[in-house]
Amino acid sequence: MFSKSYRRIAVAFILVFIAMYVFRIIYGYCYKGRQYDESGSNSFLSGVVKHRKNYASEKIKSLGPANAAPASIAGNQKYEKVANVRSKSSHFTEDEKQLHSTIKKFDAIIQYQQESGNKGAREIQMLIGVSPEKFDSFYLATQGIGVIKSTEITKTDKTNEYRKLNATKVSLEKSLASFNGLKAKEGKIEDFIALHNKIYEVETELQGLGVELGNFDTENEFCTVQFSMYEGAAEKPISFVTRLKVALEWTIKYYGVLVASVFFAAAAAWVILKLILLVNTFIASQKKV
Repeated sequence: MFSKSYRRIAVAFILVFIAMYVFRIIYGYCYKGRQYDESGSNSFLSGVVKHRKNYASEKIKSLGPANAAPASIAGNQKYEKVANVRSKSSHFTEDEKQLHSTIKKFDAIIQYQQESGNKGAREIQMLIGVSPEKFDSFYLATQGIGVIKSTEITKTDKTNEYRKLNATKVSLEKSLASFNGLKAKEGKIEDFIALHNKIYEVETELQGLGVELGNFDTENEFCTVQFSMYEGAAEKPISFVTRLKVALEWTIKYYGVLVASVFFAAAAAWVILKLILLVNTFIASQKKV
């Protein structure tokens, strides 16, 4: 009876060991590790983009009624297009030179650049402005630099924002003209001071608005490429024997932890059970007395 129970327990422990070993081998193939904090680099460059806007425009056709022929009257769509390329390089100096050569080849401009780290752990982050017609070609060219870890393109329509800015500009210009017209009329000195302050506020708003609208000018049209590259040794394939060895070491370690946990849990349960029995026996003996 007891021999059969012990045999079943032994078989159960062996099966658990085998299951953990197989799991660790599979996990080793599936898990690639995280050697670089790409999200930090991405969010950092995104923060820079918020302060340096690049916009472009393209003609869009407006369609007439369903039963009418398409109208060829075109309008300008204003949009923001941002590509994000993250790369790893085992030949950092050569790949950095290739990056600068690619930028020059496509007549792109570096709007922001930061380099950090010592040799063996260097990193470069760039914000690159590219003309809209060369954007796709440049984006593909950057994917030949280093080993690409991730890419992303985001296009956001800015037409309504552009129209609102223009509408605000017209409104402010009308207000400024009205305020300037009041300067010719007679009034108290306090009123003229208040009027002067109001004119100054409107002119300041118009200047800020002019800067924002300047980003939409056709001569300033660019699309954005965020490029970040970090230095790392070339990844070598892990042999099957090494995977088996690592998996065995991991399994022995955590299997020991599991067995010890089960043993102590069983011992604690046995002690608690004995205490409960002793308490019950004591209570029963007191009742008889």
